[in-house]
Amino acid sequence: MEKAVERQRVLLQHLRPSFTSSSLEDIESSISASICSAGDNSAYHRSTVFGDDVVIVAAYRTPLCKSKRGGFKDTYPDDLLAPVLRALIEKTNVNPSEVGDIVVGTVLAPGSQRASECRMAAFYAGFPETVPVRTVNRQCSSGLQAVADVAAAIKAGFYDIGIGAGLESMTVNPMAWEGSVNPRVKTMAQAQDCLLPMGITSENVAHRYGVTRQEQDQAAVESHKKAAAATASGKFKDEIIPVKTKIVDPKSGDEKEVTISVDDGIRPNTSVAELGKLKPVFKKDGSTTAGNSSQVSDGAGAVLLMKRSCGNAERTSHPWSIQMHKVSSDSVFTYKSFAAVGVDPAIMGVGPAVAIPAAVKSAGLELGDIDLFEINELELDPEKINVNGGAMAIGHPLGATGARCVATLLHEMKRRGKDCRFGVVSMCIGTGMGAAGVFERGDSCDELCNVRKVETQNFLSKDAR
Repeated sequence: MEKAVERQRVLLQHLRPSFTSSSLEDIESSISASICSAGDNSAYHRSTVFGDDVVIVAAYRTPLCKSKRGGFKDTYPDDLLAPVLRALIEKTNVNPSEVGDIVVGTVLAPGSQRASECRMAAFYAGFPETVPVRTVNRQCSSGLQAVADVAAAIKAGFYDIGIGAGLESMTVNPMAWEGSVNPRVKTMAQAQDCLLPMGITSENVAHRYGVTRQEQDQAAVESHKKAAAATASGKFKDEIIPVKTKIVDPKSGDEKEVTISVDDGIRPNTSVAELGKLKPVFKKDGSTTAGNSSQVSDGAGAVLLMKRSCGNAERTSHPWSIQMHKVSSDSVFTYKSFAAVGVDPAIMGVGPAVAIPAAVKSAGLELGDIDLFEINELELDPEKINVNGGAMAIGHPLGATGARCVATLLHEMKRRGKDCRFGVVSMCIGTGMGAAGVFERGDSCDELCNVRKVETQNFLSKDAR
């Protein structure tokens, strides 16, 4: 084994840009040979430098408010996005001109109009004209996709600092199909299923996997209870950016200046008995109701990412550092992996069950390694999943949900300390997909490698068997 590792070490030395004939004894290589527990793709792990890691140094969101009836019913979409973008500047001291791109996940608004609104929001937030903005749409995962796109661009070397965000006003842009549907859709069942309302796909999942109405109502009650408890204890205060806006009285037309600082869709006193009185919405004998479904909401979120080396003044000549941003090491999180997968459109709700294992495997981990999950709405292990409530209580502004979940997950991981090392964000996606991202506490990285310690292993990697 020692000879095999030595051969690998010598080979890796030839791959180093700074290789010289006298550098074979340099143990401080940025890549090093090792026995690996995650397959051949991780047989050359990074050393303690981790300079090419993509890290998250801040994540914030607005409160989420009920569409058409809540605190943001009279708020323009760009006035939702601007506060969270501004918060990234003010709370980290990042120089806005250093940001290489702002990517905003958004779903329902016309593409060109929403792209313009996002650019306007960046100006309102204090970003100079030199910072570009674009939008991305992968339906319910758009906010997470924006984070993944920025992380990938940083990894590729396109820029060192970027922002992944999400925005949705389901008041301004309700769910609706514009124009006619191609008659060809009738010739293919899967294409037809892409047009199914989300409620019907929920009914399909419940029927196929035997999820009862009672179980769904109980899950909704637990979601509201946990979200109410988190709100009452102040858990959301660190992640929520209050928004100054106006509310218009629908009868008199009078405007009132308000500051929205809490989610307004949470119902602390919801009970199974109360929910049981609601009629099914999508099927006469169905089990999906307004009370056990994700809420239609308005809101926004934003996540600041950068290359780790940019935030360490000792290892880079970059003009600013994480330390200068007043960001402590326990507030930094490593972006580990992302996966988007396709599933049967008729049961699109199973997307996370496929996406999470794919993302976890890509990170070189196993499901048992994950300490905390933020899944748009799923109630399984109450100790690990949606510990502060999910979308049935907090809300689901489609394009913003991914960014909201990242903010909620990372702030909870910070509160739990080093015992909470790995976290996952995931959601199902309309038309039959799922997405998941894996994150790690920045102060919990292994001293010698980025995968778990190998206790007993006689092979260079699992793939060598």
